[in-house]
Amino acid sequence: MNLSARSDSASANGGFMFLFQWFLFGWHVWRGETGQRYRFKITLTRKGIPDGSGIYVFVRRRFGFFLQPLYIGKATSLRSRLYGHERWWEAWWKRGATERHVLVVRTASERALIEEDLIRHYQPRMNDMLVPRGEFDLPSNAKLRAEWRFRQWWKNLFRFSGERGRNHAA
Repeated sequence: MNLSARSDSASANGGFMFLFQWFLFGWHVWRGETGQRYRFKITLTRKGIPDGSGIYVFVRRRFGFFLQPLYIGKATSLRSRLYGHERWWEAWWKRGATERHVLVVRTASERALIEEDLIRHYQPRMNDMLVPRGEFDLPSNAKLRAEWRFRQWWKNLFRFSGERGRNHAA
């Protein structure tokens, strides 16, 4: 009876450790501006960085589960790019980055699309480009451009007509 109680507690602790490791070192889904979901692998060490090309995100984790993207980039070789990345030290020392998320993507056009989609949605602090600021700063990708125009139209649809008149009069 005593042995079964030990095995139950061991399996409970093993289940907890599995969930803890999966939560911190597993996968995370980032959503782009278009609503598309991308499943990234969480890496804390160099061994966790896969070979091949793809997208990477420098992330600051707060209180265990609040994630804030600090920098989003693309690379033709994730391993060689992330080993000595010039922005990682700034993200780690100045901004408090705790981990890197990576997504393997084979084609260059797909990498550019995903990077732009994620940057436009999250607008990370360390990415100062590709953030739509006005009508003349449209996304370069046709799908993202159509989605951005629809969002602008939808946002302007519910504005008060009186507010528009005051802005034009001033």
